[in-house]
Parts: sequence; C-alpha cells; structure tokens
Amino acid sequence: MALIVQKYGGTSVGSIERIRNVARRVAHFHGQGHQLVIVPSAMAGETNRLLAMAREISPDPNPRELDVVAATGEQVTIGLLAIALQELGLRARSYTGGQVRILTDNSYTKARILDIDEANMRRDLADGTIVIVAGFQGVDADGNITTLGRGGSDTSGVALAAALKADECQIYTDVDGVYTTDPRIVPEARRLDTVTFEEMLEMASLGSKVLQIRSVEFAGKYKVKLRVLSAFDDPQSAAEGTLITFEEDDTMEQAIISAIAFNRDEAKISVMGVEDKPGIAHSIVGPVAAANLDVDMIVQNIGASGHTDFSFTVSRGEYLKTMEVLANERGKGFTAREIIGDNKVCKVSVVGIGMRSHVGIASKMFKALADEGINIQMISTSEIKISVVIDEKYLELAVRVLHKAFGLENAPVQPA
Repeated sequence: MALIVQKYGGTSVGSIERIRNVARRVAHFHGQGHQLVIVPSAMAGETNRLLAMAREISPDPNPRELDVVAATGEQVTIGLLAIALQELGLRARSYTGGQVRILTDNSYTKARILDIDEANMRRDLADGTIVIVAGFQGVDADGNITTLGRGGSDTSGVALAAALKADECQIYTDVDGVYTTDPRIVPEARRLDTVTFEEMLEMASLGSKVLQIRSVEFAGKYKVKLRVLSAFDDPQSAAEGTLITFEEDDTMEQAIISAIAFNRDEAKISVMGVEDKPGIAHSIVGPVAAANLDVDMIVQNIGASGHTDFSFTVSRGEYLKTMEVLANERGKGFTAREIIGDNKVCKVSVVGIGMRSHVGIASKMFKALADEGINIQMISTSEIKISVVIDEKYLELAVRVLHKAFGLENAPVQPA
C-alpha cells in the first residue's frame, strides 16, 4: 500500500463534528493499509481570531511573538484529531513543527522551509501509527517558533510529502477539485480531472484559492504528486478529485484553454510624464520593492517630447502604501507630471498549455470582451496565459463571456 500525506483545510476541521468526520475518513484509508501523515490547518477562523487579539494589544506586534500566538491554532487541531482517532481505536500521535523539526529561516510570519527531519515520523509509520503534524509552522535554528504565512499548511503538507517521498499528497478542501472557473460565477463550470503543474501554478498566482502558490512551487520543484479533493464527500464513493500532473497527455492537447482565472485584489498605478531614459523603470519600481511591496503587471508607453507613461499593478491592500512611497520619491529619484491610481480594477486571465500550439487565442479573447463593451486597460502574457486588467464592475461578465467563448462548459474531445 501507499504512503500518503493528507492535508485538511480549516473548514474541514471547523468544528468537533468535522474533526470526527476527518478522523473517520483517515480511519477508512488506514484500514486499506496505507501509511498516513495528516496535516491539519487551524479550525476555520481561528488564526484570524488569534491575530486580532494580538493586534488588539498592539497595532504593530513583535513578529516573533505573533508567530508564537498564531501557531497555537494548529496545535489545538492536531491534539483534537489525535484524540478523535484514538477514540476510534487507532494509534495516532501528534507533532508540532518543532517536534518534527521542520527547520525554517527566521523570517517570522513568512518563514521558508530549509529542512525536515523525518526520522520520528518514519519510526511511527513503521509501527502502524497515524502521524499528525501541525501545518503552517516550524522552528528556526535557535528553536524559535516560526510560521509560513497565509496558506502555509498547504506548503507544510507538500514539504512533508517531499521529505518522506510519499506516493501522493492529497489536499482536502471544501471543493471537490479544480474547476474551469468559479462555479459561483459560472454554474456550468466543470471540474477538471487533470491539470498540469504549469497551469496550476499560473492559476494559483492569478488568484485561484484552491491551492496556495508556494505549495504548488514546492510540489513542482520536488516532483510531488498532488491531488485536490473534497473533505465532505463519502470516501468510499468519492470522485477522484483533480490530479495535478507533470505530464501533458493526449486529452490535454484537445483543451486549448483549461481555465478562466481572476483576481479582485488589484489596483493600478500610473506614473505619467516621466523622462524616457535608461534606469527610469528602476527609479520608480526600486523604492516600491524596497518597501517590501510586490509589483505585478507593468506597461510602459513612450509619449511625446522624450517622456513616457509608466503603469503597473499592486495588490489592493498595498495600494495606499505604494502611492505614499511614490509620492515621497517624486522629485528625488524621478520627476513626473502626475501620479494617478485606481483601486477598482481586477485581473481576468485565460490559462492553458494548448496555447503553445494554437494561434489566435488573444484575438478571440479580446473580441469576446469587446463584443460586451469591456475595455482592456492592461495586458500581460506568458507562454500559457493571457491576463487583462479591466474595470472591477465587469469582472463576472468577463468571466462568463470568456468561459463560454472557449467552450469550457464542454469536456475536451477525446482523441480517436
């Protein structure tokens, strides 16, 4: 039988009854002879509650102490799940990140995993014990508790699967797989049986909430087989979810576009009338990066009289801070006629490996949007993705139109 790492999200363990449900699911797989490592998140809403308490005491709490507080959410869950499994007559043992020795750097609140000591886990697995490891956390070289940032339990699960050379890492969520787009916007959206790592990485970076982007990057680096499933399906009759694979098969060739992704969390900033000279882009983006603010799409247009307009996007939560940084730099690192911003935009993208071998995708996308009177403000492309920035009020219309234009409600035609 297989060695499987199963990660359960916050909604999957959001109550005592749901924790019992996870325990019954784990017991089912254990009964089939599998070795199991379980990585649960904190109960839904618990991390937010803990962080809110810390910020009620201090608006800017010490990051080290913030990690000490935040890590307790997963500690509660692993203990409760171990007790639930023991009540079912199974051997189960819980571990915090420090007890496993998930070694990270010391970047509190957003630490990165450096190494994992799997010896204790392997000993327990060999004895038939179900191992339960707290997601989202580790320790630095000095033994300080660290956390991996939002969605870090996904990364924990994939990293443990890589360290243990697990046969599969299963990510259990409140949806039964990866869909062609959000079914709440397009009821005809279809669950994908398979999706490539490249496509999933693009989708995660573009706002898909199914998997955290760092976990997909980790899986791609260490060739971890990933599967997304629902924690609420009957394990004896559940679908196979969505397999995230490294290989492109014949059926994938038939699907030119696999999904429509979108992100509401966008803001656009334009620095108008800056001097068109070498280094101007760095003089604008450099201070933004130095302030630990992430820039996404960038467009530079050469204007008249040796001047240019420079536009880029940032996350909406960093919009005001970015505007402040640019206002402070104006007249120092660069001169500009004006700096304007818009925090009511969104990004919509078409994603698919079939774009490599098919032409006309951009034309089809742009026409579908133009036919609905949707103006495109910015465009960016990669080998398997085209993204546009549009007015936020058109987001749902754009997603529906593009989903229909590329026929994503229909299953790919099987090759003869």
